[in-house]
Amino acid sequence: MGSNEKDSVIGVEANEGVEEQQGLESNEIEKSKVGIMRALVEREDPSSKEVDDFMIRRFLRARDHDIEKASNLFLKYLSWRKAFMPNGSISESEIPRELAHNKLFMQGVDKKGRPIVVVYGGRHKHTKLEEFKRFVVYTLEKICARMPAGQEKFLSIADLEGWGYVNSDVRGYLAALTILQDCYPERLGKLFIIHAPYLFLTAWKMVYPFIDDKTKKKIIFVENKKLNSTLLGDIDESQLPDAYGGKLPLVPIQDC
Repeated sequence: MGSNEKDSVIGVEANEGVEEQQGLESNEIEKSKVGIMRALVEREDPSSKEVDDFMIRRFLRARDHDIEKASNLFLKYLSWRKAFMPNGSISESEIPRELAHNKLFMQGVDKKGRPIVVVYGGRHKHTKLEEFKRFVVYTLEKICARMPAGQEKFLSIADLEGWGYVNSDVRGYLAALTILQDCYPERLGKLFIIHAPYLFLTAWKMVYPFIDDKTKKKIIFVENKKLNSTLLGDIDESQLPDAYGGKLPLVPIQDC
């Protein structure tokens, strides 16, 4: 090996060593901030003692490790949860019309082990906003309960084939977005929007300004001609839902 090659190898190894050290230091800083945040929120709301460090960490990451902002968001979430779900969960009897739409399914995991959630936007119909919000929470609770050990995020495919004005529900979309971002932060890993008609951009333009920057980076519009290759980039063929050329049948969210 020539001297230039040796220098190149040494340089790469040195950079890797620096990156590894920085990663360890970053983890230690985050761990320390989780401890500080826990002490703060437990003082304000003793019920927060029941949550694990992973939940504290998700709220912390959602606010770029700003302890004060993350703590405020988390305490707001605890208050919301007690008021919205006094029994600790949403029952199917509270959301009959939403479930009847047969619009949300789960099946398989992606290459990172994240559960796959499929939503058919063209099946959504306007119902009472309160019932739709309960459906969103019911769904997110189901998804979180199905997370494999060590996994915190899910991948979603929003299929908008057949979507039209009758399905447009900006008020509902904004309510769902608020719940996802403020009450279940750092749960969405990636969102593929597929078969989106041009008409959908009208609603999208109204919703987009309310999507936080972290979430925006997770959303990908997929062209029809690139659908198969894009999905296979994240999902192994053995885990791909049958609706998209795979072998796994979709399972309605209420049966998961």
